[in-house]
Amino acid sequence: MRETRRNIAVLGSTGSIGRQTLDIIAEYPDLFQAWLLVARSSADLLIAQARLMRPHMVIIADEQYYEYVRDALEGTEIVVATGSAAIAQAVTMPEIDTVVTAMVGYSGLESTIAAIGAGKRIALANKETLVVAGELIESLLRNSDSVLYPVDSEHGAFYQCLVGERHEDVDKLLLTASGGPFRTMPKEELSRVTAADALKHPNWSMGAKITIDSATMMNKGFEMIEARWLFGVEPGDIEILVHPQSIVHSMVAFKDGSVKAQLGLPDMHLPIRYALGLPDRRLASDCRKMSIEDFATLTFERPDFDKFPLLNTAYAAARAGGTAPCVMNAANEIAVAAFLQDKIRFTDIYTIIDKTMEQAPHIGRPHYEDLVASNKAARDYASRIVEELIK
Repeated sequence: MRETRRNIAVLGSTGSIGRQTLDIIAEYPDLFQAWLLVARSSADLLIAQARLMRPHMVIIADEQYYEYVRDALEGTEIVVATGSAAIAQAVTMPEIDTVVTAMVGYSGLESTIAAIGAGKRIALANKETLVVAGELIESLLRNSDSVLYPVDSEHGAFYQCLVGERHEDVDKLLLTASGGPFRTMPKEELSRVTAADALKHPNWSMGAKITIDSATMMNKGFEMIEARWLFGVEPGDIEILVHPQSIVHSMVAFKDGSVKAQLGLPDMHLPIRYALGLPDRRLASDCRKMSIEDFATLTFERPDFDKFPLLNTAYAAARAGGTAPCVMNAANEIAVAAFLQDKIRFTDIYTIIDKTMEQAPHIGRPHYEDLVASNKAARDYASRIVEELIK
């Protein structure tokens, strides 16, 4: 019997994960249909994607581009909308089966909450959702038919290693990191690196923001917090290991002394394909498979918490809970944006985040409205610190 096609909403379709998700949808036209495409401001690329994929609907979040997108798609029968409220409403439509949340940063939270409320399958590529609101998301999932599948390669690796295992048998999660472009650079040289230097990731092709987060290793701190909520472990039970080859995507250590690892080439098409195919590993592909040369040299080392202090910041925020991770994420988004605009030094990112976390009020058990307010307040604090640094 022929399987019914799943209608997919791709939130962040013009970003790195979104573009690769559309590759997968196009690879399996009998299984998937791009029903909704959402972009923040990349209007021309969204238009091109819409003409190619022929979704039912597109949404451009930045309202200044609405008329431009609408006029470009006139006559195609594609519905065009704009604004964050439209995104949150659209993901609840009954026609949509799966929501791929690939929007960057805090912006993915509202639509993810709406998708959970509507009981959708969610392929989560927006780690900030669980960083900012992990406890809230966990609570909402307990009271919803929604199922959340991780798209990040590391969390997809944990998921695969844990299939068929009992939670009580897990000793710790071993979260691997490439180490980024500055793994071997002396600490004292980091203050002189440029945005162009930081964007040269040795293994992965990613968007600008996540590439800078990889360079500071803030991204690995985010992934540690994401793993905490996805797999129900404490921050102290997640150990970060630097693995420069990016072949072992993560490992699970069990109480009997055994360790399971998931390996694969550093290509995000693989975890996206796996997440879209769940609950089965059913999407065969002619992508390049691993060879003996890929296995030949696999090395691991401990991260340098002194050179990359945001790892300490992330663990502290995870232990504090409440609004602390939300504040950390907001400050990081402001700091990274300023660095990408060459307004501040690389090491100023650390200063902005730490100072913001010192100033921002802490709420231990926040509601959604508290997170919204904390996010705004932290952005204001961080923006003022940026202005002070560039005077």
